[in-house]
Amino acid sequence: MKRSYSLVTGAIVAASLVLSACAPAAAPTAAPTAEAPKATCALITPNPRGDRSFIDSAVRGIERANAELPVKCDIIETNGVAEHESAMRGAIQKGYDLVMGLALDAKLMTDLATEFPDQKFGSPSEVFAETLPANLVSYQIDVNQSSFLVGLIVGKLTTTKTVGAVVGGDAPALNQFFYGYKQGVLEVCPDCTVLVSYLGFDFSNPTLGLETAKGLYDKGADIVYQVAGRSGEGVLEAATQADKYAIGVDSNQDYIQPGHVITSMIKRVDMTTYLTIKSVVEGKFEGGFKRLGMADGAAGLSWDEGSTTFADEGPAEMTAKLPEIQALVEEYRTKILAGEFEVCDALNETDVCAALK
Repeated sequence: MKRSYSLVTGAIVAASLVLSACAPAAAPTAAPTAEAPKATCALITPNPRGDRSFIDSAVRGIERANAELPVKCDIIETNGVAEHESAMRGAIQKGYDLVMGLALDAKLMTDLATEFPDQKFGSPSEVFAETLPANLVSYQIDVNQSSFLVGLIVGKLTTTKTVGAVVGGDAPALNQFFYGYKQGVLEVCPDCTVLVSYLGFDFSNPTLGLETAKGLYDKGADIVYQVAGRSGEGVLEAATQADKYAIGVDSNQDYIQPGHVITSMIKRVDMTTYLTIKSVVEGKFEGGFKRLGMADGAAGLSWDEGSTTFADEGPAEMTAKLPEIQALVEEYRTKILAGEFEVCDALNETDVCAALK
């Protein structure tokens, strides 16, 4: 589906400003501001927090906003699709200045924004619609380039030359992860086989993730990339049970199964959550599509954040290869950011993607 975006302009120049404001850090040490709130907001989550992945990342954005900005923001947890609309309408009725829906259905978001034109709405993650009402802002975080870097790492570390991915559903936004990853693997291991299993959009079932990953390990995969929310915790568990390896997603998950999670692909919905709130506080809220990616610090690797869990706890025969692999990652990162190397984008496919199908 073709969409036109109002792109975040001057991405490379603006990156330094965005990174300065939103660089990953430990929990703020400063006490929350005593200034009276200038705005209130609510974040409606698609499932309860505690996934140690996508939802928890957005929650960190709320926590940071409450600590650093003159706001009062609440988190409203739901237990799935059946509760999304009632939770959104409840937040609107309570009079929040900004109501955010995390990974909620695009039609629900656009219909509510149309029904309540004076209410500001935000989505820290993508809303797939042709156009957006003027009172709804949606961030797209491009994950293909960072997933490509993950693929490089996996392609260099696999010994079976069969690797895999467990993906929450077969959709362009999720395939942005997968095809970037597959391209990276094949870039350094052209005779590798890259398997994929889709979960039918079940992001809350670790048992399903575990059994699905076991199936890939049984087929010879020695490393599996999980792109499946809380279901992905089962993938990480399966790696430990099979004495194999996995890649985490969205947040730093290296510590969950130490020595078996090589790295994690970071998708910074904490950043987009924070930036949406900040725009309201500063009177700069503007609806429409906005895109961020690796150049803006909105996507990357857990290694970028200083994670050394695998280096410290992984097997010696693999960790010995990490310095060379990290140098290769930086070489390709530089080429990608300079526009000298194209990575498949499943949301905007080119010939590069066609070669991976």
